[in-house]
Parts: sequence; C-alpha cells; structure tokens
Amino acid sequence: MKCQFTDRATRGKFIMSISEPSLRGEGLLTGNKEMINTIVFNSGSEQKVIIDRIPYTLPPDTILPLVANQNFSFEEPEQLIAWQFNREFYCIADHDAEVGCVGFIFYGIEHPLFIRLSAKEKEGIGQISNQCVEDMHIEDKIQGEMLRTTLKRLIIYITRLAKQQTESYRRQGTERMDIIRQFNLLLEMHFRTHHEVQFYAQTMNKSPKTLANLFGLCKYPSPSELIRQRIILEAKRYLYFTDKSAKEVAENLGFTSTAHFSKFFKSGAGMNFSECKIMA
Repeated sequence: MKCQFTDRATRGKFIMSISEPSLRGEGLLTGNKEMINTIVFNSGSEQKVIIDRIPYTLPPDTILPLVANQNFSFEEPEQLIAWQFNREFYCIADHDAEVGCVGFIFYGIEHPLFIRLSAKEKEGIGQISNQCVEDMHIEDKIQGEMLRTTLKRLIIYITRLAKQQTESYRRQGTERMDIIRQFNLLLEMHFRTHHEVQFYAQTMNKSPKTLANLFGLCKYPSPSELIRQRIILEAKRYLYFTDKSAKEVAENLGFTSTAHFSKFFKSGAGMNFSECKIMA
C-alpha cells in the first residue's frame, strides 16, 4: 500500500508505504533531482539492505533513516513501513531547533544508523503509523498540517531513541554533541567547495584545534578525516551511478586539478579512480 499527499501550492510531497514492493531509493546522481528523505521501519525479520552498493544487515524491530542522495534497496520491502518526504513538505534543516535531528539521524557520521526498538517503543511507532494512515484518508484543508505534525512527532521520537542508544550522548551530553551535529550539517552543505577544517571551524566560531580536541574527546574521527570520508563517499557515488570521468568528478567536487583529485581518491579508496571504474 502506498499513500501520497501532495501540496500543489508548495510542491510538498509526503508518502507513506506499507508492505510496498517498489520501495527503493535511486539517489540524486542517477538523474533524479527530487530531494526525498526516507525513514524505514523493519517490522519483520532480519533482512539485507544495500546502500550505495554496500550490503548491510537490517535487524528486526529497527528504524533506519536514509537521505535523498543515498541509493538503496531492500531484500524484503514487503516487511517494511516507510515515510518519505521532500524539502518542500518538511525541511529538516529549517526545523532543526524543533526536532534536533540534522547532523545526527540525518547527515550524521554513523552510516547507516540502525535504531533498535523495544516492545514498548514499537507500540509508540505503531501509534504514529496508525495516526498517519488516518490522516492520509482525511482530505480537508488541514490535511497537510496534520501530516506534518505527525511526521515531526515521528522524527522527534526516533531522535530521542537514537540519542539514548548513542554512548557519546549519554557520556558527553547534548551541548558537546550538538557541536558535532552542527559540523556534520555544515559538511553536508559545503563538502564540494570547502575541503579544509579551517572553513568549518571559522563558520562555527571555533578554532580547528578546539574542534579536533572535542571530536577526540567524544571518540569520533577528526574533522579532517570526516571531510575526507565525505568526499570519497560522493566520489564513489559518481563512480558507481554515473558515467562521469575522473576530470568531471574532480570538477564537481571542487578539486583544482584531476591529478590532485586522483591522488586524494587513491589515498582514501586504496586504488585509482580508473581502476575502481573498471571494477564497478
């Protein structure tokens, strides 16, 4: 079953899928320009999910947030419930003060983020799911706002659960972790054009050393390593899902020369871009 709400005035789109065989994500590099974020709940047994060509095990009773630029498919989509929305329907960045999810469950440094649910927490998700189905079938002037409210409740609920399951949040507290969240969001916005820690530190009114010390204290990779990982990830997406040459990818990712990009890619991926292209 697939239900969809579309706001013709704003082009906002919200989709709820239950046991829908067609559930998958093509990513943005395949020509799809629509920014659709996805939250998946596996209500069935353990299954395989492939994200950007890498297989993972999706445990039962687990929530998995996915973002628009990820290419994904599921072994058994019929066992899943999914909520999907575009920026026009609900912008997670603009509403981050309300939901506190950007840079954590979305655009965070843990990919993928599996959020396990207890029996009681499953009931909470079930209640939100039932409310969403009900709102999908009531077509009136406030339907869009009702669905946005339900979606916001879902995001807040799973963000709380994820923070409870993350050791760094329990140990370091929200204030320090919010600095890391802010860095993650800035990185997602600027990784194509800014490759140096100095830019992000200055934007956050911090010194590069302060950021490095904080990340180390929270047992996360350094800011420079996160920048490197993000660029390599996007380069691999171009490699797997487009026909772009190393020169074109280098230009799209802000490198001044193909040679510089090739050296950077090999240091992160362990082989040349052209070698990976052949293997792909």
